[in-house]
Amino acid sequence: MNQTQARESSAGAAPEALLLIAPDCPHCPVVLEGLGTLVKEAVIGRLEVINIVAEPERAQALGVRSVPWARIGPFELEGLQSEQALRRWAEQAGSESGMAAYFDGLLKTGKRQKVEDMVRRQPEWLPALAALLEDPQTAINSRVGVMATFEELEGTGLTRTIVPLLGAQTQSPEARIRADACHALSLTEGGDALPYLRACLQDEDPDVRESAQDAIESIDATRT
Repeated sequence: MNQTQARESSAGAAPEALLLIAPDCPHCPVVLEGLGTLVKEAVIGRLEVINIVAEPERAQALGVRSVPWARIGPFELEGLQSEQALRRWAEQAGSESGMAAYFDGLLKTGKRQKVEDMVRRQPEWLPALAALLEDPQTAINSRVGVMATFEELEGTGLTRTIVPLLGAQTQSPEARIRADACHALSLTEGGDALPYLRACLQDEDPDVRESAQDAIESIDATRT
């Protein structure tokens, strides 16, 4: 069992959903029907439907420019969604792996800023972002996006909460993950990252040792 699996939260109450539609939208009835089915099955606890022609201010407040647009728990979904996709997001609404998958999708489609905005508003989602570095299957563009987000958060103190998670990643069987964890730790600016980094100075992989040394120097520079 990896860290993410160990941190998975148990299923809680069914998430609520919000759907924005318009009268001339060809895909809106499909999404509405799918969400309605999930409500009937209690996969979703409550569904609010807004016609943006009748209530345009709601779309403006949410920054929605096209419909259908749905929000299931914390997940915002744009465009046509199958019932299967809606069900998957609803079932993952209370899990760290679900949030990690959502972040992964945003990063793959160039929406890194949205990821940053989300974790700034709700730092409790940072572990899900860190989990992408832990997963060997995470694509390179998503890994780059995660690191860029951590770089933007440098100096805020937010990433210090995930030092233990990143520290554990320095013990990964994969050298690439250990090296990435060292770099991510450097962006936390916290002295509590140093024990993990000093241990990595003895790593068998030269790239990991170099990353650890650079990280230590970076943290020391912020503390002087």
